[in-house]
Amino acid sequence: MKISTGALSVATLSLALLSPAFGQSTAPATPNDQPETAQQAQQMVPARATLSRALDAGVAQPGSEFRATLNDNVHLNGGAVLHRGDTLVGKVVTDDMNTPGKSRLALRITDAVLKNGQTIPVKATIVGLYPPDDFPSNGVVQPEQLPNTWTHGILRVDQPGVVHGVDLHSSVSSANSGVFVSAKNNVKIPGGSELALAIAPAQNTNTSNTGL
Repeated sequence: MKISTGALSVATLSLALLSPAFGQSTAPATPNDQPETAQQAQQMVPARATLSRALDAGVAQPGSEFRATLNDNVHLNGGAVLHRGDTLVGKVVTDDMNTPGKSRLALRITDAVLKNGQTIPVKATIVGLYPPDDFPSNGVVQPEQLPNTWTHGILRVDQPGVVHGVDLHSSVSSANSGVFVSAKNNVKIPGGSELALAIAPAQNTNTSNTGL
């Protein structure tokens, strides 16, 4: 099949604009970062998942469960493999970073549930979020084509305006996956939003510290 050069140029430009590095502030490792945080990052790998349903800070209470579906196969450090279509399970929690804002929605992904029913405890950091509105209706770029450009040197992420007036803040050092904050409006994350993640097997499966 012959593809025109013009079509490829449009697709390449669209992918560049939708890359997690676009419109996102990432903080590389610095001498002030704890060595443990850098070590944690070294154990993590990129992943992408789609949020199964909408999340609303005005409705969701600490302890409320949410789910996301993996978009690709993921080879975790240590040998375990998560497959496309497997489920990530998490909970709404309290914000352990004390992020200022009128409305906050803190999330913590805790487990990957495989199709065979096996559960693998995981630690995941949200390094980007892209709502369904980010993808053009002309089909040039689909969510499954969106790359995750996270690298081991990125320990913190601040992504403004992920959803109308809502910012994302996350850190590899945090027990939580990330917090969505708004200075004016109630935080609402649409169902079908794409999550870019850094993920690893959980080092400590003790569930006594839930952050609820």
